[in-house]
Amino acid sequence: MSASSRFDAGRPVDHARSPQGTPTLSYGGDYNPEQWPETVWSDDVALMRRAGVNLVTVGVFSWARLEPEPGRFTVDWLDRLLTLLADAGIDVDLATPTASPPPWMSVRWPDALSVDADGVRTSHGSRNHFCPSAPSYRDRCRIIATALVERYAHHPAVVMWHVGNEYGQVCFCDHCAAAFRIWLQDLYGDLAHLNEAWGTAFWSQSYGAWEEVLPPRAAPYLRNPGHELDYRRFTSDAQLACYRDQREIIRAADPSVPVTTNFMGAFPGVDYRGWAPYVDVIADDSYPDPTDPDSPIGSAFTADLMRSLAAGKPWLLLEQAAGAVSWREVNVAKTPARVRLDSWQAIARGAVGSCYFQWRASRAGAERFHAALVPHHGTETAVFRGVEEHGRELAALASDPSFWAARSSATSGDGQVALVLDWDCWWASLAPDLPSARLDLLAETKRWYAALWRRGLRVDIVGSEDDLSGYAVVCCPWQLLLTDRARERLRSAVAAGAHLVLGPFSGILDATARVQPGPFPAGLTDLVGAQVIEWLPVADGDTVRLNDEPGALADARGSFWVDRLQVADAEVLAVVVDGQAAGHPAVVRRRVGTGEGAVTYLATRPDAETLDRILGEVVDGAGVVGPVPAPPSGIEVATHGDLVTLLHRGGRECIVPTGALTDLHTAERPGEVRLPSDEIRHLVRARAHDQHDQPTNDREKPVTRRESRR
Repeated sequence: MSASSRFDAGRPVDHARSPQGTPTLSYGGDYNPEQWPETVWSDDVALMRRAGVNLVTVGVFSWARLEPEPGRFTVDWLDRLLTLLADAGIDVDLATPTASPPPWMSVRWPDALSVDADGVRTSHGSRNHFCPSAPSYRDRCRIIATALVERYAHHPAVVMWHVGNEYGQVCFCDHCAAAFRIWLQDLYGDLAHLNEAWGTAFWSQSYGAWEEVLPPRAAPYLRNPGHELDYRRFTSDAQLACYRDQREIIRAADPSVPVTTNFMGAFPGVDYRGWAPYVDVIADDSYPDPTDPDSPIGSAFTADLMRSLAAGKPWLLLEQAAGAVSWREVNVAKTPARVRLDSWQAIARGAVGSCYFQWRASRAGAERFHAALVPHHGTETAVFRGVEEHGRELAALASDPSFWAARSSATSGDGQVALVLDWDCWWASLAPDLPSARLDLLAETKRWYAALWRRGLRVDIVGSEDDLSGYAVVCCPWQLLLTDRARERLRSAVAAGAHLVLGPFSGILDATARVQPGPFPAGLTDLVGAQVIEWLPVADGDTVRLNDEPGALADARGSFWVDRLQVADAEVLAVVVDGQAAGHPAVVRRRVGTGEGAVTYLATRPDAETLDRILGEVVDGAGVVGPVPAPPSGIEVATHGDLVTLLHRGGRECIVPTGALTDLHTAERPGEVRLPSDEIRHLVRARAHDQHDQPTNDREKPVTRRESRR
């Protein structure tokens, strides 16, 4: 008996309540019934149906319940639960519970526990206390995964498999040391190449035997940056190997059902770009801080990152808070209006559903006070009323064929602006020996994103080695590490007509974190039309003033950093007014060839206003215009395919000019929209197909679960 999946075509389908295959959006969250007596389960399922829940993640932390001692499995409770959910038409994302090994594992196999850089071995009593390289841990993971798959492959409730949870475990034990050496041998071949890559002649670190190579454990002073970078790469790959072990077991038994694990936005512990090809549905956990006024921009960045990583596959908001989290010093709750807007934001940026942690608030354990869809205060609350109302509006939108038709034109590369974020470059930027610790790659990338977000532009967040063809603008906020392949990608993009915007202190390191031979940016000085002749970090509190005279960048400001530039054949757009680099260019531009290609190089870190002006001038010059030109302050514009969603994040009612956009539901062209605070509006760009056409894109067309799965 074979199985099809609600996610195969890029979005989920609720077959129990839509027997004709009407598409729907996933709505639900983590369900942990092992924390509750079975008498509660029926109540839960009834409440789920009342709230419109159609997908729950089950089993993430249930290893001790499923396997109370090695080799003895107790799954009868899970049998009953899955039957209960299936009969109610609620689909299941079934997890392998390998993120939290039970106490018996650490007692019988203490080598499976992780060891920190100081040599301290962790213990059970929390979660993620495993070593990803320990053979005993990997073996027990395969055993529990096999037991679950043998029993529940093709189960009518199971529409997706979920491996582990929030991978990010770092370990420095002897198992990791041995695995690291094998990883390095595969990468470098021999010790001569390793010593050359790491520059081990410095501080007498040269290795004469593989057994001498250790993880970057605690040391009296700075570690070798090449060593540190490779260990971060190894750690990501070691965790990926854990995930792939279980994925292959699932694939062999249940090949048509997708396999996922949950990402955590822009998380430094794992290279999600390297993981994405092995994840069938990109799933993300998003917990923006409601006290941060810029957090909606941050969560939009995360959504666009997940959509970009998915590269045409579906992505799902798998976890978020329905109120307050429990791990900040002060856990301010999101209002029901904010909860709703965060959900709509993800869907507007391409998510196939919106789920939460968790269904019912826990009474015990380390997250007793984490919000849930069913809070401690019960169902007669603003939280649960909001849950019900949002479930109804999601179902109503999903039943409108015009919604799916508008999304059906979405592809992985239909944006005009690319923003580069490389995990390798990010990791290299964390080295403690850089000239300034004030340059923060992730924060800078998000600042550039914010400038584009405010203009209502769709932004693809890509890797520097990705295919950049087709983009009108390519932004590299701080490309500290630049590989040969990335350099060629940037050159090709500019040659094809793209406008490259390159931030300071870029093109410095090679793939092994060695400083490249100058001049800088290495291998790109001819493209930039200038070279850096000195790096000048700026003291805390000092401002880099640009341009005294009137002009496009008059009274501009920068901070933290200045590259002293020597110009060859670039146009100088701004000059440093004071400080060590006084009189030297701060912003230069070079047109490339006879086409539209250009490079703008920023020799300092512009303040927000200056960055807005620079990027605004670039995208305007490249002809990049969002569906709502110059959206009013507080209005977020999200585009996916032809669907344009306006979200009002607070304040007084706004009038938003919408031009030729039509209303999704009425097909009328209003010209402008009055948007109250905390409200949304779905609009559609002009398109060739009729608003009531069913989607034709292979990834977007509705699918139905085969009858054999019910």
